[in-house]
Amino acid sequence: MEYETLLTVQAYAKFALLTLVCIVFYSYAYSIYKRDKKGETNYESYSNLVLDDSIESKPLEKRKEDNKS
Repeated sequence: MEYETLLTVQAYAKFALLTLVCIVFYSYAYSIYKRDKKGETNYESYSNLVLDDSIESKPLEKRKEDNKS
């Protein structure tokens, strides 16, 4: 392959990778927005985790018990 062909392939690969990363990022941001509007997750409690980080702190969420036995 010639050098110019390699540069062209590299440019297309970078553009495809950047497009894929943007799609994944915006999908994740939209899913957070959708969950926040439904009220499924309270992200304010997670932001308070930085301020209240001691061993005696109560858990932020209840654990799901799996009965697999």
